[in-house]
Amino acid sequence: MKTTLEHPPASGSDKGAKRNLSQEPEPARSWNSVSGLWHRKTTVIAALSILAIILHLALRFGFHATPSSYQIPLLATLALGGLPLFYDLLRKLLKREFGSDLLGGISVITSIVLGEYLAGSIIVLMLSGGEALESYALRSASSVLAALAKRMPSIAHRKRATEMLDVPLAEIAVDDTLVIYPHEICPADGVVIDGHGMMDESYLTGEPFQITKTSGSTVISGAINGESALTIRTTQRVADSRYAKIMEVMRESETKRPQLQRLGDQLGAIYTPVALTVALLAWVISGESIRFLAVLVIATPCPLLLAIPIAIIGSISLCARRAIIVKSPVVLEQIAGCRTAIFDKTGTLTYGEPKLTEQLIASGFAQKEVLTLVASLERYSKHPLARAILAAAKGEALHLPEATEVSEPPGQGLRGIVSSHQLQITSRNKLGAQEIAGADQLPPVAGGLECVVVIDNRYAATLRFRDAPRADSRSFVGHLGPKHQFQRVMIVSGDRDSEVRYLAEQVGITEIYAQKNPEEKLAIVRQETAAARTLYVGDGINDAPAMMAATVGMAMGQNSDVTTEAAGVVVLDNSLKKVDEFMHISHRMRSIALQSAVGGMLLSVGGMAFAASGYLSPVNGAIAQEVIDVLAVLNALRAAFPPKVISDL
Repeated sequence: MKTTLEHPPASGSDKGAKRNLSQEPEPARSWNSVSGLWHRKTTVIAALSILAIILHLALRFGFHATPSSYQIPLLATLALGGLPLFYDLLRKLLKREFGSDLLGGISVITSIVLGEYLAGSIIVLMLSGGEALESYALRSASSVLAALAKRMPSIAHRKRATEMLDVPLAEIAVDDTLVIYPHEICPADGVVIDGHGMMDESYLTGEPFQITKTSGSTVISGAINGESALTIRTTQRVADSRYAKIMEVMRESETKRPQLQRLGDQLGAIYTPVALTVALLAWVISGESIRFLAVLVIATPCPLLLAIPIAIIGSISLCARRAIIVKSPVVLEQIAGCRTAIFDKTGTLTYGEPKLTEQLIASGFAQKEVLTLVASLERYSKHPLARAILAAAKGEALHLPEATEVSEPPGQGLRGIVSSHQLQITSRNKLGAQEIAGADQLPPVAGGLECVVVIDNRYAATLRFRDAPRADSRSFVGHLGPKHQFQRVMIVSGDRDSEVRYLAEQVGITEIYAQKNPEEKLAIVRQETAAARTLYVGDGINDAPAMMAATVGMAMGQNSDVTTEAAGVVVLDNSLKKVDEFMHISHRMRSIALQSAVGGMLLSVGGMAFAASGYLSPVNGAIAQEVIDVLAVLNALRAAFPPKVISDL
C-alpha cells in the first residue's frame, strides 16, 4: 500500500526545550521536596493514629487496663499529631482561612482540655489522613514527567562508516546517522535516508494512523518504529526535538496546575465562623467557659471530615467497578461545575482507526469485483488501510481468492496477481507518473485518506477512508448541555483541518481547533479554564499537558502511560458512555455528600443551641455528636452502591 500520510509541520517556539532526556526529570524541585516531606509526615501521623486507637481499644476492652494505661497511646497521638496541627491552626488563622480543618484543630485542643482523648485522636486521624491523600494527589503530577522520561531510550545507535556505536542521547548531534531497529522509539527528529517501513506517531501528533516512511520522509522523536529498521539523519539535537518540547510543556503545565477548592473547605468556610461565634457568645453571655467547650464539642465538623471522604471513597469504588479509574479524588467534586467540554478527536470522539467509507468505481468495473480483488491482495499488506479494506470485505461476506507475485517495492505501492488480473494499489501522485488508461476518471481530491486501484493497467477505483466517529458520539455531545449543563463543546486536535471539520459535522460540534501541537493545545485549554471550569478528554501523549491544565482531565483507554498519569480519571473501556457514567456518579456523590454534610451540620447547629443554653454538657454533647456522625456516615455509604439509572445516553 502506497498511501503516504504527511505529518503537519510543527509550529511554536523551540525556546526552553534544552534538557537532556536521558536524565531523570527535575520538575519543580523545591516544591516536590517540601510537599514530599509534608506528605511523609502526614502519612506517619495517620498511621500512628490508627495504631494508637487500636491499641487503646485493645487495652481498654480486651485487657481491661487502668485508665492511666489505656490513655497513653492516645496521649502520644495527640502529642505527635497535635503539635503540627496547632502550628497549622496558627498559620490558617493568620491567613484568615476558615476551613473545616481549622475547626477540627480547635476541636482537638478542646478535646484535650476536656479529656476526650479518643475523640481527639479520631479527629487527628481524619485531618492527617485527608492531608496525606491530598498531598499524594498533588505530588502525583511529577510521575507524568517520570513516565515521559522512562518512555525514551537511554541510548541511540549511531552509525559512522562501518562502525555502529551505542551512545547516550546527550551525545547525538545534528547530521548524525542513527539506526532505529524494529519496535524501537525514535530518539531524535530526523529524515529517513535508508529503509522503508511504518511508524506510529498517533500519541504525538493526533493522527490516527501509522505513517509510511521511506527515503526523504521526516521522523519525529517519540514515534514508535514498525517492523523494519530505518536509517535516519538527525535534524535536531535530542534536547531540541519534538519529544523534548512536550516534556518542557509538561513541566510548565505542572507548575501552573489549577488550584481547586474542596467541597469540605467551601462548607467549612461558612460553618466554622458560625460555630466559633455561637461558642464565644455562649461563654460571654453566660460567663461559663464550660459552655464554650460544650458548643465546640458538638460543633466538631465530623460530617465534613467523615461523611464527605466516605462519599468520595464510595464513589471511587463504584467507578472502579464500572471500569473507571479515579486517580485524583478532587475531580469527583469538580466535574459537576465544568461548563466547557474540550475533546481531542482521534480515539476520543472517533475509534482511532480508518474505515472504508467510499468506493468510487470507474465505468466498466463492478464494486464487488473490485473489492474482492483488492481485499485478496491486501491480505499480504501490513498497512493500516489494509485492515479497513479487509473489514469491509468481511462485512459483505466476500470470498477472497489467493494472490500471487505479491510485492511492495518502496515508492511503487502494492502489486500482485489475483484471479489472473494484475493489480496495483497506489496513490494519486504515483498514478500520475504512469501511463494508465482511464486516469482521467479520477475523482477530485477530498478530505480523508484514499488509495487508487489499477486493474490490468486501467484505472478501476478510488477507495476513501476516514476515522469514523463512535456510534454514540453525536448523542453524547448533544446531551452534554441539557443533561450536564455544559455551555460550550469544542474539538482541539492535532489532526488536519479537513478531517476535524468532517468529524465535527458528524457529531454536532461547531467550535473546532485543528492542527494544534501540544503547546498550542495547552494555551487554548488555559485560556478556556481561566474563563470557566473545563473538562478535557483525550488519549494521546500530545493531550497530556492540556489534561493537566484543565479543571478535570480524562483519558480514554490505556494507550499511553503518560496520558493516564496526567489525567484525573481514566476510562478503561474506551467508551463515551463511561464518561457519561462518571458524570452521573459524580453528581450523585456530590448530592449525597451535601446531604450528609449539610444535614449533619444542621443537626449540630441545633445541638449547639442546646449546648449554648446550658442544656447539654460537654460529655452529652460528645454523645450527641457521635449519633449525628453515625447518621451522616450511614447516608454517605449509599454512594458506594449503584443507582437504578447510571447513564442517560
